[in-house]
Amino acid sequence: MPGMGSGINANNPLVVAAFHAALRHQALVVLAIALLVLVGGNVVRALAVRQAATSGDVNVATVVAAGENVGLGRSEPTARRLLRFAFGGLWILDGLLQGQSAMPLGMMPQVVKPAASTSPVWVQHLVEVAGHVWAFHPVTAATSAVWIQIGIGVALIVAPRGLWSRVAGGASVGWGLVVWVFGEAFGGIFAPGASWEFGVPGAVIFYCLAGALLALPERAWSTPRLGRAVLRVVGAFFLGMALLQAWPGRGFWIGNGPDAQLASMATSMASTPQPHLFSSWVSAFAGFATAHGFAANLFVVAALAVVGAGLLAARRLPAALALAGGGLLCVADWVLIQDFGFFGGVGTDPNSMIPMLLVIAAGYVALTRVPATATNVVALGAGPGASSSWDQLALRPAYAFRAAAAAGAFGVMLVGAAPVAIASVNPHASTILALAQDGTVQPTDQPTPQFRLVDQSGRTVTLASLRGKAVALTFLDPVCTSDCPIVAQEFRQAGQLLGREDRHVELVAIDANPRYTARAYPAAFTAQEGMGKVPNWRYLTGSLPQLQRLWKAFGVAVSYEPGGAMIGHSEIAYVIGPTGTTRAILNADPGQGSTATMSSFAVTLASTITKVLHHS
Repeated sequence: MPGMGSGINANNPLVVAAFHAALRHQALVVLAIALLVLVGGNVVRALAVRQAATSGDVNVATVVAAGENVGLGRSEPTARRLLRFAFGGLWILDGLLQGQSAMPLGMMPQVVKPAASTSPVWVQHLVEVAGHVWAFHPVTAATSAVWIQIGIGVALIVAPRGLWSRVAGGASVGWGLVVWVFGEAFGGIFAPGASWEFGVPGAVIFYCLAGALLALPERAWSTPRLGRAVLRVVGAFFLGMALLQAWPGRGFWIGNGPDAQLASMATSMASTPQPHLFSSWVSAFAGFATAHGFAANLFVVAALAVVGAGLLAARRLPAALALAGGGLLCVADWVLIQDFGFFGGVGTDPNSMIPMLLVIAAGYVALTRVPATATNVVALGAGPGASSSWDQLALRPAYAFRAAAAAGAFGVMLVGAAPVAIASVNPHASTILALAQDGTVQPTDQPTPQFRLVDQSGRTVTLASLRGKAVALTFLDPVCTSDCPIVAQEFRQAGQLLGREDRHVELVAIDANPRYTARAYPAAFTAQEGMGKVPNWRYLTGSLPQLQRLWKAFGVAVSYEPGGAMIGHSEIAYVIGPTGTTRAILNADPGQGSTATMSSFAVTLASTITKVLHHS
């Protein structure tokens, strides 16, 4: 049948335009939040200064000169600052990558489902359930991911020390776990081809680790103990990955053949749309891995083991050497195997090597650079009111601004989170999918061809007998096993969506098969598809001359498909008003017939019927 097996291209112009429009509208909200932060921060600061000045408990001018060190006793630990700025930047980068045009329709089929395809069935089911929201509301979900991730990144960078910064770290952990489970299928740790080279345990798990470290009380950074713990955890991970990489029979010791994991991965990455310079590097490495598979894997196993041992020692010299060697190893893998991670139009992050290397670097810095007590500290508490929140804001201008900016960043997260939270409880797909698949609804105002046929129960039905009700009418082949059953179920869903108005509607199909015109065939189709439980369902048939006259009158092309009983016919739905006039025409081609597109067409059809009922 026309359109059988077709789908919606990831760069469908209608969806892309809707996605960009939604981003622009939400960007205006984000801009308003930024203006509120700017104005609100200054207002709060001015009020705080006035309050502190009138209290007479502290010398504001003296303390302001002390800057950020007021009342803290220490500068922010270098390792913590490294994590905060680095992962804040990564979250912002990831948010910007989520704004690529192909994200709404490309994310599920090109990123999420392939990531889960080799995992156990229970992982695939879990990912599929969570992916339901994205599949049903692609524009809403895609825009939400943009603002949530940009909001987290901004919050990590601007949030002042203390509670705001720790909450930002917690937000990184929370959203990171959502992405790790549902977007990365647990980072591929349950997949049979799991390998450090390919990104196991997933990039975002290191975002979570960094967020957890930032959520710790700042006193945890006051000794080398935290850095030592980080290095040992990552060192144990590297040793475990070396053992996994060395395990025989997993396809990493061979360079040629269908089971050659490394060469296959590099070859597939080289085909990703990207600048020729980068694809040539990856292609060259794929050729090397094919010719020298054993040697390449031996090097990787040995390098992982050596780096892991150095990190596990958690001493300055071994850790420094491991950081240097691990850095070279990670960058090489990032360029030659993971192919930078973000090419192809649906890359969501730079993959695992960069965040992994940043965590190692932060652990090393935390081990070797313990923060020293600041000398230019002005202690709060000089008077009865000096330790109040107003005094904190008055005495630390940067704190006041960054507190307001952090609140604004959480507001940006809410701009993303609120729409997708609302969409998650909506069981019906967005109409944008049906419009992208079939085009817009065509309004019309033309007489409907008269007919006199019999339904699946043998009752005579005429157009005149349906007067006073809206009619959704289409043409179906009663022996079709592909598109026609889908269209019937879409009509059924549309009727359910109409609620109480369904009693004012008739759902009508007319036989579109010149070979099978006997009433038994529509009756069998009705029973097979469960349409007999729909009280306003009418599947009509008649003599071949009667049907041919109607096909011609409605403009429905019917033809024999080569080599079988299948009949090709136009897939069109007509919405007829209560007066018998055709008010709207819809393309009813279900394409691939996914649950989301079916639901979307049903919503579109139900909405069209409602408009016809109310405006007839």
